[in-house]
Amino acid sequence: MCTLVITVILLNLFGCQLIVESREKENIAMAAEIHSRPQSSRPVLLNKIEGHSDAVNSAVLIPKEDGVITVSEDRTIRVWLKRDSGQYWPSIYHTVSSPCSCMSYHHDSRRIFIGQDNGAIVVSELIPSHQNRVSDMVFSQESQWVVSTGHDKSVSWMCTQSGSMLGRHYFGSWASCLQYDNDTQHAFVGDYSGQITLLKLERNTYSTITTLKGHEGNIGALWWDPVQRLLFSGASDHSVIMWDIGGRKGRTLLLQGHHDRVQAVRYLQLNRQLVSCSADGGITVWNMDTPREEAPQWLDSDSCQKCEQPFFWNIKQMWDSKTIGLRQHHCRKCGMAVCGKCSSKRTTYPVMGFEFQVRVCDTCYDTVKEEDRTPLATFHEGKHNIAFMDMDPSRGLMVTCGSDRIVKIWDMTQVVGCSIATGFTPR
Repeated sequence: MCTLVITVILLNLFGCQLIVESREKENIAMAAEIHSRPQSSRPVLLNKIEGHSDAVNSAVLIPKEDGVITVSEDRTIRVWLKRDSGQYWPSIYHTVSSPCSCMSYHHDSRRIFIGQDNGAIVVSELIPSHQNRVSDMVFSQESQWVVSTGHDKSVSWMCTQSGSMLGRHYFGSWASCLQYDNDTQHAFVGDYSGQITLLKLERNTYSTITTLKGHEGNIGALWWDPVQRLLFSGASDHSVIMWDIGGRKGRTLLLQGHHDRVQAVRYLQLNRQLVSCSADGGITVWNMDTPREEAPQWLDSDSCQKCEQPFFWNIKQMWDSKTIGLRQHHCRKCGMAVCGKCSSKRTTYPVMGFEFQVRVCDTCYDTVKEEDRTPLATFHEGKHNIAFMDMDPSRGLMVTCGSDRIVKIWDMTQVVGCSIATGFTPR
C-alpha cells in the first residue's frame, strides 16, 4: 500500500512539471493562433506622450477638447493640450506632496479628484480619506459625494460640500477598484481576494447587499452600465466576467481572451461592445450583441465521469482495481470531471467566451460545429504596459497608460464604430 502511494506521489510530482511545460507551450501556441487570424481593422496610434519620470497611473481624455489629463507616481498632475503641430505639451504642470495613484474627472463640473499614495484626496485642498494608498474613486454630482477605495482595506464616502466623512466600510483584503450607481447609491467594490461587494450607501450608514464570487485572482477593473444594469469585471486570472445585476436569474458570462491580468474594461452601451485591456498590452474588443451561453459549473467526482477510472486521490478505488490513478480535468463545455483519455480534444467555443482553445470531452467536441468556432472578439496589440484606459466614444478615442511611463492615444473608430456617442454615460 505504501509503495503504491509513494509511486502515485512521484508520478504526480513528475506530472506537475510536465503540466507547467505543457501550459507554456499551449500559451505560445494560443498567441500564435490568435495573431494569425485575419483582422480587417486595428486601432490606429495617433500620439504617444512621454514626459513623466515614473509610472502613469491614470489618464483621462477631455471631451470636446484636444486634451489629456495624467497623474503619475512622480507626484505630478499634468494637463496636455494638442498644439497645431499635432504634438501634446503639458499646459498645466502641478506637483503634489505624494505620488498620485488614481484620478476621477467629472466632465460636467470640470472638477478633478486625485487620490494619493499617502491616503489623501486632492480637490482644492487635501481631504484625509484613507490610511494608505487610494486605489480608486468616483465623484457623484447628484449627491456631492466622493466615494473612494484604498489599500487600508476600506471604502469611504465623504461630502465634498462640508468636507466631512460620512461613512466607511472595511474588507478583509485591499480594495482595488470601484463603480458607483448615482440613482440607487449602490457601490460595487472589487478587492484583492477576487470578490466584488455590493453596498447600499446612505448618508450616515450602509448595508451589504451581496458578494459576487467568480474570479480566481484579484479584481483589477470594474465597469457599471446603469442602462442595462450590467457589471463587468476584469481580474488577474486573465478573464472578464459580465454580471447581470438587473435580473435574468443572476446570469454571468465568462470571457477569456487575454494572456495577462486584465486591468481596464469599458462597455459601449449603444453598439453593445466591450473593450478590455491587459498588462501585456493586449486590447480585446468583444461583441456582446449576440446570444451567449453561460459556462457550466465544474462537477466534483472521485473518478472519470466518462470511463469511471479513478483519479489519483481516490486511494480506495485504486487499491480495489489495482490501477494507478489518473489526473482530473474538466470539460469546459459540459463541466464534467474527466480523465485525459476522455478529453483528448481542444477547441475554441466563443459563444461561451472561450476565444482560445480549451479542453473539452470527446463527446462535446463532436457536438461543436465549425460555425460555432467563429470568433466573437477581435484582438489587438497596444505594445506597452496598460494599467489604465479611458475612452471618449463621441470622438472614438481611447487613451492608455501604464508603468512604462508612456501615454498613448488611439483612434478606435475602425474597431468599435464611429457613431457611438449616444447613450454614453461618462464616469
